[in-house]
Amino acid sequence: MSQINRQREEITSTTASALNASIATLEERQAFVGFDGFIDVIMRVVDQRRTMVYEDYEPIRTIEAFAARSAAAAGRSANMEFVTRERRFGGNGPLLAGALGRLGLGVDYVGAVGCDHDHRELDPVFEPFAKRCNRVIPIAPPCITEACEFDDGKLMFGHTLNASQITWDRLLELIGLDELRTMVDQSSLIGMVNWTIVGGLERIWQGLCEDVFPSLSPRDRRVFIDLSDPAKRTDADLGKGLGTISEISTFIPLTLGLNLAESQRVARVLDLQPARSGEMPGTGDEVSRAAADIRASLAVDRVVIHRRDGAGAADADGHATWFDGPFTRNPLLSTGAGDHFNAGFAAAEQLGFDIDSCLAMACATSGLYVREGQSPTAARVASFLEALPSPER
Repeated sequence: MSQINRQREEITSTTASALNASIATLEERQAFVGFDGFIDVIMRVVDQRRTMVYEDYEPIRTIEAFAARSAAAAGRSANMEFVTRERRFGGNGPLLAGALGRLGLGVDYVGAVGCDHDHRELDPVFEPFAKRCNRVIPIAPPCITEACEFDDGKLMFGHTLNASQITWDRLLELIGLDELRTMVDQSSLIGMVNWTIVGGLERIWQGLCEDVFPSLSPRDRRVFIDLSDPAKRTDADLGKGLGTISEISTFIPLTLGLNLAESQRVARVLDLQPARSGEMPGTGDEVSRAAADIRASLAVDRVVIHRRDGAGAADADGHATWFDGPFTRNPLLSTGAGDHFNAGFAAAEQLGFDIDSCLAMACATSGLYVREGQSPTAARVASFLEALPSPER
């Protein structure tokens, strides 16, 4: 066995033992998470109907075939029929919060999970999610994602108008500053995600910095932030958002979670050397070094960068490391894998794990989710770590 594999085996064994011994501690932790919400409508596109029974059809099987069908309609028109296979709760916030709840944390969620006719009433689609939380406070109706699935991938069409209702003023109107302070004060984890879609999130961050964080009682807390694919936002917007993240970190230790593409974009906006020269991280060591560079530039406590085959992270103590994840070529479910990675990492931080064990728990949580199609419990993550499969290549 190589030294790298021995080290990985030692990390997974140590993490599994520590997690098994800490499940009761995890269940004592409280998280405050927000603020988006989506209903995911999972669909297939009809190629040809066999009969007029709703689900008796031959689907368009590839994105290339769908693109060709669409291109053939240029200058004319086309009627595409979509068959809805499932409607389920989604959004980075609910997926993160739901995963944390399954791992055992108590979760308060505030976000766009309300009904169209009354945004203070929980939309029934989110009832399974609400059962994983201690408390859910709707502040707006959810956005909609229409996910067209094909054999070789999926196309997601987002309807995001309702995200414009997620604002600092709305939080103050529906919750009130005193209650908001209480909810945050009682939490050891504050998770805020989907800056890309929630245009009002930056003002929420500023409001928390001005009116909530300075008044919190002394206790160990952490903030976890995921930008959630900022490709569509301008460099100026992203630079401003990153500046606010640095400000948050002056109040509470902060972890910034990124996927590989997000890390490349952030590095370019921060004008870091590898991005400036066009060199992007490829090896695990390069990913962990990129995490260290971004962390130092933003002056946050930790940065973690995840890929499908593993993840790298760096902390303020100068540690930068990579962990080979339990990658599988045949996932049962991939939507939400990143949110479950974040949940595993943030939960491990709540237990005081070092970044090696945080990466191991994060990769195991995500790896289980894509294999089994459901959020795992902490006990299930521990057992998976004890028998963690070797990385696929």
